[in-house]
Amino acid sequence: MYVRRLELVDVRSYPRVGVDLEPGPNVLIGPNGVGKTNLVEALGYVATLASHRVSTDAPLVRVGASTGVIRCAIVHERRELLVELEIVPGKANRARLGRSPARRPRDILGALRLVLFAPEDLSLVRGDPDQRRRYLDDLLTARQPRFAGVRADYDRVLKQRNALLRTAYLSRKVGGARGGDLSTLEVWDTHLAEHGSQLLRARLSLVEQLAPHLEDAYQQVSAGVGKAVAEYRASVPEPTPEAMLAALAEVRADEIARGTTLAGPHRDDLVLRLGDLPVKGYASHGESWSYALALRLAGYSLLRADGIEPVLVLDDVFAELDTGRRERLAQLIGDAAQVIITCAVEADVPAALRGARYFVTPGEVSRG
Repeated sequence: MYVRRLELVDVRSYPRVGVDLEPGPNVLIGPNGVGKTNLVEALGYVATLASHRVSTDAPLVRVGASTGVIRCAIVHERRELLVELEIVPGKANRARLGRSPARRPRDILGALRLVLFAPEDLSLVRGDPDQRRRYLDDLLTARQPRFAGVRADYDRVLKQRNALLRTAYLSRKVGGARGGDLSTLEVWDTHLAEHGSQLLRARLSLVEQLAPHLEDAYQQVSAGVGKAVAEYRASVPEPTPEAMLAALAEVRADEIARGTTLAGPHRDDLVLRLGDLPVKGYASHGESWSYALALRLAGYSLLRADGIEPVLVLDDVFAELDTGRRERLAQLIGDAAQVIITCAVEADVPAALRGARYFVTPGEVSRG
């Protein structure tokens, strides 16, 4: 799989731009702040329907414009597919597949399989659990796009259940001990347990399959210094609806007292260790950087093991790596179907990865 062409209209800093890309290595070169990351962010959005930099869509649309458009021509098994996304802040986005309207944007998921590593990925090892949950769920969806629906269903039910608990909590604060009406809580429990158990079961399986790829990737990036271990820490003992219902019943009093849902996949974490020590709080900057990179490379390797050849994007990575890590990374990904690299200094990129060259200036991209 590779991206043959990317077009942006009123996205980030670009009024309009088009870039023809090549299989193999592609290097986007330019000073910081000229828009290199905006290009790869758009590719990541096509793959995941989310930005790796911001939590809402509004910043993706160019200032002064009402909508932004991303078009992406993807070649897979010698067939080309055109994907188009129209981003409309405050309203429902629209999507097209092969020039036909998609019923909903998430129907395009799976058209572009992509793994993106960026400086923001340090939050995978140093940040809060929600960053690591998103990492797992994005990888799940890349492998099996149907899980986008499972995630959406779980999030929808969780939102409704939290709203019910919150309303009751506020009512109790205002009106005394009786509180609000919780008669429908058990109905939401059933739906949450159904969707949550599916998500939990899939995450547990994913972490088990990911483990050897993570260990191998960290060994290669770090030249064998340290062993990377990832363990899923669940708030529910088993990935079944019955276990989740039991967990919800156990924390029911606390949920009512606090006005929020306290059991389920949204409370879980992926615990990362180097040997016996947790990465968070103990790893050096270099170790944290290598671990975050290994997580992305592990996902990339797992997708390839599934028979999926994803596009690999490395956004401003090589400037943070020493010479040894640069060369080891280049060897590791040298046979990738397509690698898209951004850099401020071309010399930072190993010679083996200096393929097609593009020079990025404000609002423009030219082929070198």
